[in-house]
Amino acid sequence: MQDILSAISDFVWGPFLLIPLLLLTGLYLTIVLRGLQFHKLLHALWLAFIRRQEPDGEGDISHYQALATALAATVGVGNIAGVATAIHFGGPGAVFWMWVTGLVGMATKYSEAFLGVRFRRTDAKGEQSGGPMFYLTYGVGGKFGATLGILFAVFGAIAAFGIGNMVQSNSVADAINSQWGVPMWLTGVIITVLAAVVILGGIKSIGAFTSAFVPVMIVFYILSALWVIIANIGSLPGALAMIVTDAFTGTAATGGFAGAGVLLAIRYGVARGIFSNESGLGTGGIAAAAAKTNEPVRQALVSMTQTFIDTLVVVSMTGLAIVVTGAWQSGENGAPLTTLAFNQGLPGEWGGTVVTIGLVFFAFSTLLGWAYYGERCMDRLFGRGAVMPYRLVFIALIFVGTVLELQTVWTFSDIMNGLMALPNLIGLVMLSGLVVRETRAYFNRPDWEKLATDAS
Repeated sequence: MQDILSAISDFVWGPFLLIPLLLLTGLYLTIVLRGLQFHKLLHALWLAFIRRQEPDGEGDISHYQALATALAATVGVGNIAGVATAIHFGGPGAVFWMWVTGLVGMATKYSEAFLGVRFRRTDAKGEQSGGPMFYLTYGVGGKFGATLGILFAVFGAIAAFGIGNMVQSNSVADAINSQWGVPMWLTGVIITVLAAVVILGGIKSIGAFTSAFVPVMIVFYILSALWVIIANIGSLPGALAMIVTDAFTGTAATGGFAGAGVLLAIRYGVARGIFSNESGLGTGGIAAAAAKTNEPVRQALVSMTQTFIDTLVVVSMTGLAIVVTGAWQSGENGAPLTTLAFNQGLPGEWGGTVVTIGLVFFAFSTLLGWAYYGERCMDRLFGRGAVMPYRLVFIALIFVGTVLELQTVWTFSDIMNGLMALPNLIGLVMLSGLVVRETRAYFNRPDWEKLATDAS
């Protein structure tokens, strides 16, 4: 079974299906939106972190809380272990292709968030519910759109149990056990209780917690990585040059590194970049739909910054730390490679402690974001009555994940995670004309900047 699932996963996430589809969709949206993610980035960051909210807008949480919820789900194990894996197999050049994925992925995330708000619906409890399962159903329309929406909801609800739950809780328990010897079952009990307190309160509870927790965890990790980079500042120019040149020439074997061609750099850079920022998977539209706003464009701009922060900032910190220290030549892989790099820049054995704390913070926050994604998928499939039972099962599986061997669960959920992207990408391309028209109409208003200011 594991061999079969691995073969399916390799195909779904391989160079002939999702990788080119996700990358080309992002490139297409970048072109039709005229590079919006570049010339509107500063305005988007202002909306997200200075203005932060639109009090009179319809919705459940602020712009900033919706962004924090999306960041909670995406800034995860992939930012620590995933980056290291990309470099291990693809060489330093893989970091360049992760950057490319992030840059074009910002246009994808913008479109997902725009459509998430544009086609959101009010559920039986009066809360906003949106995302691909709604914009496929009501935007694409007809039996085809309804089928795509249901497929996304099914894949999303299942994937949340694995990639957004048991895999994350297992990573937390294993990291704490390896670093400090705490029994995995005990860690399971603690994080299950902590997560239950937040998840059972719904999106307002999740938004309030992540808006306070996520900035702390990201700043903690960035400062630690900057320390490593500054400690090896003399190697930074050479590291940046290597990342760019190796992206197009490949990396020769050196030390414990077996060598990698250009295709491997592209494959692992793009795959791990997408895995990290989730642009194209559709999850960003689910979080965006909960935001208080009367204008889809404004929330879409805020949501776009999530990909920028995840990939162009956090991923870059990990990648640069690994390359400037020379740890990438060690032959290590995953979190141990990141730990090795941090140990070469931080005093004593702080590297292992920082990476472990980072893994714990990132994985725990991912649990919270995916709990919301999964329950919104259930709302689309079975109505509001299915939400609370789903939350209870989700919470129970957090503990299960800490005490079971999860290789098969990981692979199966990885497939479901990838399959979420297929109906979503179809919808993004089919609805791209609507996104472009309404985006241009918004920015063609002579007072659009004043409208954004007044909305605060």
